[in-house]
Formats: sequence, structure tokens, C-alpha cells
Amino acid sequence: MLTQLSIKNIVLIESCAISLGHGLCVLSGETGAGKSILLDALGLVLGARADSGLIRSGEAQGSVTAEFDISGNEPAKHILRELELEASDSIIIRRSVTSDGKTRCFINDQAVSVSGLKKLGESLVEIHGQHDQRSLMDASAHRTMLDYYAGLAAEQSKVAQKYRAWKVARDDIAKLQEIIETTSREKDYLEHMRSELKLLAPELGEEDELTSKRTTMMQSEKLFEVLNESIAELNAGKGVIAALRSAQRTLMRSTLTTADIYQPIIDTLDRAAIDAEEASYALEKAGQAAVYDPVKLEEIEERLFALKAAGRKYNMPADELASLKVEVEDKLTLLDTQHQQMKKLREQEQEAKKDFLSLAEKLSEVRNKTSKKLEKSIESELAPLKMEGTKFQVRVEKQDESSWSEYGIDGVYFECATNVSKGAKNIAYASLNKIASGGELSRFMLAMKVALAAGKQSATLIFDEIDTGTGGAVAAAIGARLAKLGQSAQVLVVTHLPQVAARGSQHLLVSKQEKAKKITTAVKTLSQKEREEELARMLAGATITPEARKAAQKLLEQAA
Repeated sequence: MLTQLSIKNIVLIESCAISLGHGLCVLSGETGAGKSILLDALGLVLGARADSGLIRSGEAQGSVTAEFDISGNEPAKHILRELELEASDSIIIRRSVTSDGKTRCFINDQAVSVSGLKKLGESLVEIHGQHDQRSLMDASAHRTMLDYYAGLAAEQSKVAQKYRAWKVARDDIAKLQEIIETTSREKDYLEHMRSELKLLAPELGEEDELTSKRTTMMQSEKLFEVLNESIAELNAGKGVIAALRSAQRTLMRSTLTTADIYQPIIDTLDRAAIDAEEASYALEKAGQAAVYDPVKLEEIEERLFALKAAGRKYNMPADELASLKVEVEDKLTLLDTQHQQMKKLREQEQEAKKDFLSLAEKLSEVRNKTSKKLEKSIESELAPLKMEGTKFQVRVEKQDESSWSEYGIDGVYFECATNVSKGAKNIAYASLNKIASGGELSRFMLAMKVALAAGKQSATLIFDEIDTGTGGAVAAAIGARLAKLGQSAQVLVVTHLPQVAARGSQHLLVSKQEKAKKITTAVKTLSQKEREEELARMLAGATITPEARKAAQKLLEQAA
């Protein structure tokens, strides 16, 4: 329930503070006085789109503060917890907007986003304008209204949960079916790839290993040539070793070389011969180690060519062919097992569908039973609203499976028939928008709200001139219904009709004033005497007559 509303520098309102209570609160005033400004200001503090045009001319900032009693509003408390705010029985919402369009929102002095504020606002206030009967045209709203009337929130939540589980199962089947179809289209190609790769038998790291062997073997070929040439040089003629040994023996046999000075020469020749022998042996050993096999080299090159050709064919490095081979094998194996997997998924999907249908059909049964009660409740409200010849019907219709949703298997449609004579049979019902006029739709909306509010805690309801186009007895009936609705909920109504205004437990007058050569909008709570004067003005117009004052007094007496 809205308890306080403070507005500062919004359009023509310089500053005003309004205290509101339970019941029916009436807002009246001459056309153009600024009644719509109050609704715009309230919309702003509830999360509506901010516009710098809302700021009073010459001011840098405008603000709106609203205090709500939410002691019995569990949806609002739940949203506060979702916003990570402490839930309490009273909340203060403040929103400001600057001349550059920037806005700030606070709930109990905690900054919140506009989206969070809007979500909370929807649980606090319902605003119905004179042309706002969209919910009566929307079949999904009809279903929501019926479920609310029947108190089916918990049951509908369970149905939604089962529907989502069924949808997940269906999505899993669709995904697997897509994979199966794709894999099946590729099956022949995959089998051809498997045959080629099986024949090729690539191994991880094989290309690098073969390249290394090929490089080593090609280097061994060149080294072998160098070693052979070196050995040939050592063995040229009679050979280096033989020449050294021959020179050593010649010196040792001659009697002329017995002097001590020749012994070092003989020893040097001996060491040189030994070193030469070791060098020759080392060359021969190195030559033996230098493996070069032309046949093996050709085999390596052919294998490398085959791997690279396959890599080009499948557009990947040759080293990834082994992984491709495994992948192809896995896909073909998967194709063989997917049909078993599909069978299992279909069983799970059928089970999920069965669970959903079980709860949805129970929900449908309750809707059908409650629809009759709602029909009677609405019709009982239409009669006092001077629509005695109007019959109302709630049609609950099971839909095709393609139209099932988390709300169940039903379509719910509000229909009516007008000018029906008493006891008539075979009544032709049609949708509200095809039969009811604008004024009748407003009365349907009012009757619906009275029926739905019975015995339930409701958000603050605001009706903006829903009595437009009515008068006399119909206006009095609307006022009586609004007063009845005010017994179970806080109701604010903007009206030009004295028959409606007289029913209010609180009356606010919105008027224009000139202050310091500036036009401002003021809001005042009227006393009993002031109410009489305002009702007289609404009855008589600019010139208030004694007869108008007496009529105003009578209206108030009748409403008491």
C-alpha cells in the first residue's frame, strides 16, 4: 500500500507531499490541472522510463519519493530478496532525474538498477488507464487471471518445471538427431577415409622421425665419400705407413747412423708410423659407422611423400593424420551406437512428457471447475454496473501439443454476450473486443478486479478515468464497485464524475496556481466541507449553485 508520495520539481509541481490511506482515494480537478502529472511521477518512482522533459522548467533536477507498506505483500518481499536487499514491512523508494537525462534509483537508501526498480514496482502498483484494457484482449492474461483467482501459483510452477524438463529432453533428441543425420551423410566418405588411413597407418610423430633419419642418412653418404678419399690418400703409392717404416728400417740397418744424433729421428719415424696406423684405423672405423643404405633411403622418401600427400588431401599437417584416423574410427563407432542412445533419449522424453501431462491435466481440471465460479463472480459484479443483459464466459480449451507451454495445455479465453434476455439458451459468445464497447470494457476490467481482489492481498490499484463516457446510474454503480474494491485493496481513481468521487474515503484535489508569476500544480487533501464544494463544482461547472451544493451533500450522504 502506498502511504506517502513526495514530488519535487516534476513538470508543474514545485513541491508536494501526499499522505494516503487504505480504501478508495479519489483524485479530481479541472481538465489540465495536472492529474496526469501525479501518475507520471508515480510511474517514475516505479521504474518507468525517465525523461529530462519531466523536470520543472529552470530546475537542474527533479525527484520523487514513495513509501509503501508491504507487510502483506509477499511477492514484493521476494523481489527485495532477489535484489539482495533486506526485506522489511516498509520500504522507501527514491528516484531522481537530472536535466541531462541521468537517473538514480534507491530502495531504502540502497542504490538499485532501473530494471530492478521496475520489477519491484510491478508488484506494488497496477495502473489501469481509460484506454488500457490490453489484458482483457490478451488470452495469456486471461489464463493468468484465472490462475490467480484459483490460487494456482504453486501448481502452475510445478507444471512449468515439468515442462522445462520435457523441453530439455526434446532438445537433446533434436541435437542427437542432427548429429546422426550429419554423420550418416558422411558415412560413405568416412568409410573411404578409414580405408585409406588404415592402409597408410600413420603414427604420431612419424614424419619428424623419418625426416631425421633421412637427414642423417644423406649426411652419412657424404661423410662416407670423405672418409674413403682420406683413406685413399693415406694408401697412395706404397702408403704413408709403409714409407715411414721403410725409412725407419733403412736408418736402423746403416752403420753410418749409429751415432746418438740419429736415434731421436728413428724414434720419431716410429711414432709417426704408429700415429698413421691409428689414424687409418680410426678412418676405417668411422667409415663403418657411417651407415648409408640407398634402398632404405628410398623407402624413407617414399613414406614421407605418402604422408605429405595425405596431409594435403585432408588439409592438415601430416603429424595429425594419426589423430584423424582415431577421429574417423570414433565417428563410425558413434554412428553405430547413436541409435541405441536415441532409443534411450526417446524413452526419457516420453517419461518427461508423461510427468508434465499428469500435472498439466490436473491443473486443467481445476481451471475448468474454477472458471464456472469466476463466471458467476464476474456476472454478479456486472449487474450492479448496469450490464444486467451481459453474460460472461470463461472458455478453457485444451490446445494442440504444438501450443503446450510451461503454463500447461490450456488456452483460456474470456468471452461475453450482450443484450441477452433472461432464460435465453444457445447464447452466442464472442471475444470481448468484438462485442464490448470501450465503456463496457472498462466496467469488465473493474468487475474483474473486484472479483480477483476478493479475499486476496492486492497491490495498489490505480484507475485513470476508467469512467470516461459514462454518467448517471452507471457512474454511481462504478463508484459503488470501486468503493467495494477499496475494502480489500488500496484504490486510487482519477475521475471527473461526482458520483464516483463521492464514494472516496479520501479526496485529493489537483489544481493550478500562480506563484511568483509561475504556474504550479498543487495537491490538497480535502476536508468534508471542501469535498462538498468540489462535488458541487463537478456537478455544476464554473458557477456553483445552491442546488449543486445540495446535490453534492446528498451524494455524500448516500455514499456514507
